[in-house]
Amino acid sequence: MPARPTPLPIAFAAGTLGIALFSAMDAVMKGMTIAMGVYNAMLWRFGAIFVMTAILYLAGRPSMPRRDAMRFHLIRGCVTVVMALLFFWGLARVPMAQAIALCYIAPLLALVLAAVLLKERIGRSVIGASLIAVSGVGVILLGQTQAQMGEEVLLGTAAILASAVCYSYNIILMRQQALLAGPAEISFFQSLVVGGILLLAAPWLGALPPSEQVAPILLAAALATGSLFLLSWAYARAEANYLAPTEYTSFVWAALFGWLIFDETVSLYTLAGAALIVAACILAARRKPGLVAHDAEAALP
Repeated sequence: MPARPTPLPIAFAAGTLGIALFSAMDAVMKGMTIAMGVYNAMLWRFGAIFVMTAILYLAGRPSMPRRDAMRFHLIRGCVTVVMALLFFWGLARVPMAQAIALCYIAPLLALVLAAVLLKERIGRSVIGASLIAVSGVGVILLGQTQAQMGEEVLLGTAAILASAVCYSYNIILMRQQALLAGPAEISFFQSLVVGGILLLAAPWLGALPPSEQVAPILLAAALATGSLFLLSWAYARAEANYLAPTEYTSFVWAALFGWLIFDETVSLYTLAGAALIVAACILAARRKPGLVAHDAEAALP
């Protein structure tokens, strides 16, 4: 009996909810990074994620992952370490809404990578959209210059842009990985690989978290785990170039959390730059909704 198809809007909704949870996690991680540094914030968060995902994964008595799936677990784990360290270090120095707006170049870059690596079709508008997106980044940087935010903010901005490049590749890996493994397996091995890499530096950089940071660590881990499950489920059911626009919803959450928790305001430059980048990504990603196979294995080439 053929796999029952999943309507793309359902996959899109799951991806959008996953981004909402991830945005909440970003807010928690910003506070943790300010309190105890980016390394220890990531180390303890991934330690908590590993425990949570291990319980969920091992409860199903899984078999050993396939060789090709394990390859993607290792690659994505390595990319995630670099991406996350850059992002959270920058996030501690840049307003949340501005940081998220800069990250919006990642879905556009992912469209190009999807065509190269996944052989997904994209329209001719990608080149023009890329120029629009670059102009959006320029507007945000102009706003920083006008506001004279200082060297720390500029360095944080550079780190976030570098993280966005890594994240564009991560989006592609997410799609490839989701076609080979289930959400529980992906979550477990990502936390295992990332946590293992971070542990290598623990003798020099590791420290016990302050008692008041235990609850934020557990909350960040729970939010990240829930987000990863939802995104893995969605990317197993829809192409990367269809789900990439769900990233844009994070701007609203970032602006809200930044205002409520860190007393941050959103400048007109950030709004204008974000609008240009989002418009560029939507222009490049336009396509008609359809159906894809519910079973991830059915979507394998």
